[in-house]
Amino acid sequence: APKKGDKKTYQMDPANSTEALREAELDTAEGADILMVKPGLPYLDIIYRLKEMSTLPIAAYNVSGEYAMVKAAAQNGWIDNDKVVLETLTCFRRAGADIILTYFAKEAARLLNK
Repeated sequence: APKKGDKKTYQMDPANSTEALREAELDTAEGADILMVKPGLPYLDIIYRLKEMSTLPIAAYNVSGEYAMVKAAAQNGWIDNDKVVLETLTCFRRAGADIILTYFAKEAARLLNK
C-alpha cells in the first residue's frame, strides 16, 4: 500500500511534459470543462502549452506548499512578501492561466486594492 504522501500511483512523471499534454487531450475528449494544473508554479510551461493547444479555460492551483514557502521566506526576511505574492500570481496569468486558485486570494485582493 502507498505510504502517506506517496503519489506514484496517480501523479504524472514531472519530467514528461508530453504525458501531461496527452492526458489533457484525453480529459478534453471525455468532456472536461476546465483543465487544471496542480501544483502550478513548477509547471508554468505546461500551463503555457495547454493554453496554446486548448480552447478550454486553464486553471492553475497555487498549492499550500508554494504558499508556505513564500510565507516562510518572508518571515525570515529573505523576500518581500507583498512583491512575491503579486509576482507569483502574475506568473500564472502570464503563462496563460484563466483561473488561479490560491491561498493568497484575500491577501492579493487587499494588495491590489491599495
